Amino acid sequence: MIQLTRLNHVPLVLNSDLIEHMEVTPDTVVTLTTGQKFVVLESAEEVLDRIIRFRRSIIAGATECPLRHQDYQHLIATANGLDETNG
Repeated sequence: MIQLTRLNHVPLVLNSDLIEHMEVTPDTVVTLTTGQKFVVLESAEEVLDRIIRFRRSIIAGATECPLRHQDYQHLIATANGLDETNG
Protein backbone atom coordinates (compact mmCIF):
# COMPACT_ATOMS: atom_id res chain seq x y z
CA MET A 1 0.00 0.00 0.00
CA ILE A 2 1.21 3.49 -0.80
CA GLN A 3 -0.04 6.83 0.42
CA LEU A 4 -0.81 9.51 -2.14
CA THR A 5 -2.58 12.86 -1.95
CA ARG A 6 -5.68 13.84 -3.89
CA LEU A 7 -5.85 17.30 -5.44
CA ASN A 8 -7.99 18.52 -2.52
CA HIS A 9 -5.12 17.49 -0.17
CA VAL A 10 -7.00 14.50 1.25
CA PRO A 11 -4.67 11.52 1.82
CA LEU A 12 -5.35 8.38 -0.18
CA VAL A 13 -3.94 4.94 0.63
CA LEU A 14 -3.83 2.83 -2.50
CA ASN A 15 -3.11 -0.81 -3.24
CA SER A 16 -0.26 -0.36 -5.70
CA ASP A 17 -0.84 -3.83 -7.16
CA LEU A 18 -4.07 -2.53 -8.66
CA ILE A 19 -2.45 0.28 -10.66
CA GLU A 20 -2.91 -0.35 -14.37
CA HIS A 21 -1.31 2.83 -15.69
CA MET A 22 -0.59 6.50 -14.98
CA GLU A 23 -1.00 9.57 -17.16
CA VAL A 24 0.49 13.02 -16.77
CA THR A 25 -2.04 15.54 -18.14
CA PRO A 26 -0.41 17.79 -16.47
CA ASP A 27 -1.82 16.31 -13.24
CA THR A 28 -0.97 12.72 -12.43
CA VAL A 29 -3.94 10.44 -13.12
CA VAL A 30 -3.67 6.95 -11.63
CA THR A 31 -5.95 4.36 -13.23
CA LEU A 32 -6.66 1.10 -11.42
CA THR A 33 -7.45 -2.26 -12.97
CA THR A 34 -11.05 -1.68 -11.79
CA GLY A 35 -11.31 1.38 -14.05
CA GLN A 36 -11.34 3.75 -11.08
CA LYS A 37 -9.24 6.89 -11.63
CA PHE A 38 -7.56 9.13 -9.08
CA VAL A 39 -5.96 12.50 -9.72
CA VAL A 40 -3.09 13.00 -7.29
CA LEU A 41 -0.65 15.75 -6.37
CA GLU A 42 2.43 13.51 -6.61
CA SER A 43 4.32 13.26 -9.87
CA ALA A 44 4.35 9.97 -11.77
CA GLU A 45 8.01 9.61 -10.79
CA GLU A 46 7.16 10.03 -7.09
CA VAL A 47 4.37 7.44 -7.35
CA LEU A 48 6.83 5.01 -8.94
CA ASP A 49 9.39 5.70 -6.20
CA ARG A 50 6.79 4.95 -3.52
CA ILE A 51 5.79 1.71 -5.22
CA ILE A 52 9.42 0.62 -5.46
CA ARG A 53 10.09 1.47 -1.79
CA PHE A 54 6.96 -0.41 -0.72
CA ARG A 55 7.86 -3.52 -2.70
CA ARG A 56 11.46 -3.43 -1.48
CA SER A 57 10.21 -3.33 2.10
CA ILE A 58 8.13 -6.45 1.46
CA ILE A 59 11.06 -8.29 -0.09
CA ALA A 60 13.37 -7.24 2.75
CA GLY A 61 10.88 -8.55 5.29
CA ALA A 62 10.44 -11.80 3.39
CA THR A 63 14.12 -12.65 3.75
CA GLU A 64 13.83 -12.65 7.53
CA CYS A 65 13.08 -16.13 8.81
CA PRO A 66 11.68 -16.07 12.35
CA LEU A 67 13.04 -19.59 12.90
CA ARG A 68 16.57 -18.22 12.76
CA HIS A 69 16.12 -16.38 16.02
CA GLN A 70 17.51 -18.02 19.16
CA ASP A 71 14.17 -18.02 21.01
CA TYR A 72 12.46 -19.97 18.26
CA GLN A 73 15.31 -22.46 18.01
CA HIS A 74 15.01 -23.10 21.75
CA LEU A 75 11.25 -23.64 21.42
CA ILE A 76 11.76 -26.09 18.57
CA ALA A 77 14.41 -28.01 20.51
CA THR A 78 12.12 -28.16 23.54
CA ALA A 79 9.22 -29.36 21.40
CA ASN A 80 11.43 -32.10 19.98
CA GLY A 81 12.39 -33.29 23.47
CA LEU A 82 15.88 -31.80 23.34
CA ASP A 83 17.32 -29.34 25.77
CA GLU A 84 20.70 -27.77 26.29
CA THR A 85 21.96 -30.60 28.50
CA ASN A 86 21.32 -33.48 26.09
CA GLY A 87 21.74 -31.55 22.98
